Amino acid sequence: MAELITVEDPDDPRLRDYTGLTDVELRRKREPAEGLFIAEGEKVIRRAKDAGYEMRSMLLSAKWVDLMRDVIDELPAPVYAVSPELAEQVTGYHVHRGALASMQRRPLPTAQELLRTARRVVIMESVNDHTNIGAIFRSAAALGMDAVLLSPDCADPLYRRSVKVSMGAVFAVPYARLDTWPKGLESVREAGFTLLALTPNEKAKTLDETAPHRMDRVALMLGAEGDGLSRQALIAADEWVRIPMAHGVDSLNVGAAAAVAFYAVATGRPQP
Repeated sequence: MAELITVEDPDDPRLRDYTGLTDVELRRKREPAEGLFIAEGEKVIRRAKDAGYEMRSMLLSAKWVDLMRDVIDELPAPVYAVSPELAEQVTGYHVHRGALASMQRRPLPTAQELLRTARRVVIMESVNDHTNIGAIFRSAAALGMDAVLLSPDCADPLYRRSVKVSMGAVFAVPYARLDTWPKGLESVREAGFTLLALTPNEKAKTLDETAPHRMDRVALMLGAEGDGLSRQALIAADEWVRIPMAHGVDSLNVGAAAAVAFYAVATGRPQP
């Protein structure tokens, strides 16, 4: 059973995992280096636990203690009960959902390990917006994509905002980082995947014309918001694909475009 500890000092060193959660640069450096990530909200905390992540501690406002009692009773990690005001002092923002957990990261698999069993893969290049990362993972999980590969400069899927937006879907879809870019794409092709670059370029075929759901193994490449895929990534692709636009709209947000493309890639597949 977890130990329930009431904390009244925002400088208590036991709360260090939760300090400065709004300081993006600080958290980007600290969390991977210290092997932790933050899960926010009851559902996300439960999904992280169910996915097998080890809990380091929980930070709860008083009213959440009873709601999380079953989790508290199952786990040996300490639980810090604090007032909403103290939680805001520690984290830097009003914790609307009243429940935070510090979770232990796990070593990432290699891209080669994921490619052995996957058939439908997402590849992200330079996607640094955490909201977009979370939205893409949520759609990937919901629409049957098997794995996600990240270019070396993509944002961290386990950053608090990404986890929150994905509603814990980052725990459901395995992911890995490619060591080099765009050279690392060769290993994906060598594993038998057709590399499809999603782009609004008029030279690209529509998804209907390409019919990716009929291909044996597909890797769908997505670029960052605004810039899209780099010239090097487009050159490395086997085919360019696009979503037809109407009413003079030139493109969709990358999160929305990803969901449309995932549906086209996975249509007709047996769903779990």
